[in-house]
Amino acid sequence: MGDAPVEHELWGERDPRVPAHRRITSDGHPTQEELEERTRRDQPPPSLGILAVERRGLQGAIGYCGLIANAYGQDDEPELAYELLRRAWGHGYATEAARGVIGWAQASGHRRLWATVREWNTASRRVLAKLGFVESGRVEPDELHGDSIFTTRAIAPPD
Repeated sequence: MGDAPVEHELWGERDPRVPAHRRITSDGHPTQEELEERTRRDQPPPSLGILAVERRGLQGAIGYCGLIANAYGQDDEPELAYELLRRAWGHGYATEAARGVIGWAQASGHRRLWATVREWNTASRRVLAKLGFVESGRVEPDELHGDSIFTTRAIAPPD
């Protein structure tokens, strides 16, 4: 719950091309309290979840990274999700955090991960490429917000 202020800040600084239901509305919703309530209500299974991203030796979260349920029917193949505050962009934090989450996914027995990214989000596309994600060939067209590109990455079983 202590990371709700960072989550609220993330919602407030999202690109205007992000769908409206994922941004702060003109009347201020979701509020920080609404985000806290959603976190309390929506508890994921043990091998899924969103973790706060923090810099070593410094206080306070700069974003999140984790595994979420795959909305497209692959229950055993979760989706990698990450988002950082703008002031933390360009330092490799997303790549580093995602590598840790991929290790967690491997230890949890997942064999493949997915990640969706908007076609216009070149920075996230570069992060995914560094992590070994490849385009799956599936694209969800969206003229208003930009096409969503589906990427995937195989995970080797743990030793």
